[in-house]
Amino acid sequence: MTGLTREAAEAAAERLKVYGQPQRLMILSSLLAGERTVGDIEAVTAIGQPALSQQLAELRRAQMVLTRRVAKQVFYQLADEKVVLCVRAIVAMFGPNDADAAPAPRVPAGSPRPVEQGAAMFARVRP
Repeated sequence: MTGLTREAAEAAAERLKVYGQPQRLMILSSLLAGERTVGDIEAVTAIGQPALSQQLAELRRAQMVLTRRVAKQVFYQLADEKVVLCVRAIVAMFGPNDADAAPAPRVPAGSPRPVEQGAAMFARVRP
């Protein structure tokens, strides 16, 4: 069988709705750098405290972030590698372009892709 079942497609669509909210996506992308406190997330994203708390609660309910409490500080991190992969893919597709990076050459449909060198080539997203 190829593709998703109806149930899997519905589950994926629900999960994608969580990624579809701009503030949540900003929070998730800020956590790519590693664990952060609420204050750190607020400083990086410029999302005010009431909205930030609401969005973090939604991300916890969706099991996309994990929390760790130390005294009064709450630390947040991405929940698992699937979340990391999705956020990295979104950032790669829609994030700011690196001005120093050369654009990937266009390859006509059906043509073999050129072999690229370098350790991070597996992470490059192609159109």
